[in-house]
Amino acid sequence: ACWKTYVGRPEEHRRIMAMSMLGTGLSQVENYEDALSVREATLSMMRRVGASEEYILAAQCNLANSYLELGRNEDSLIMRQEIYSGNLKLYGEEHRSTILAANNYAESLRLLKRFGEAKPLLRRTIPVIRRVLGEDNDLTFKMRWSYAETLFRDDNATLGDLREAVETLE
Repeated sequence: ACWKTYVGRPEEHRRIMAMSMLGTGLSQVENYEDALSVREATLSMMRRVGASEEYILAAQCNLANSYLELGRNEDSLIMRQEIYSGNLKLYGEEHRSTILAANNYAESLRLLKRFGEAKPLLRRTIPVIRRVLGEDNDLTFKMRWSYAETLFRDDNATLGDLREAVETLE
């Protein structure tokens, strides 16, 4: 008798998970245009059904990756900024998801040569990651490398910036 209560109801959660997996599969076989369409539809459905902020942030991350795979770097940057802000609000600055989102956001800024925006983000985040994950963590090293690269790739880099880049990696 209990099953009759649920017969005919849309199975949003299963459908969303299936669509998310389809988007990932399409991306893995380099069918980026179709992956983008599926990921946009997935995010739209999640918003319609009132999915949790955590799931929406994950869907946005997938969508940002699709934009990046298609060379839509500005769109990816906008999405990654939203993801970082959302993680910061939801989890705080010391949560691993927030740290990863900051790293991805900085990567997008660097890709678009927006070094002036990437520098302060990385300067704020590196002490946090060192405190939370430690000096020997791979992500800590990756973020330090990212900061050094941000410093020395900037066409307006000063001698002080270049020194700081070297010191960051020592």
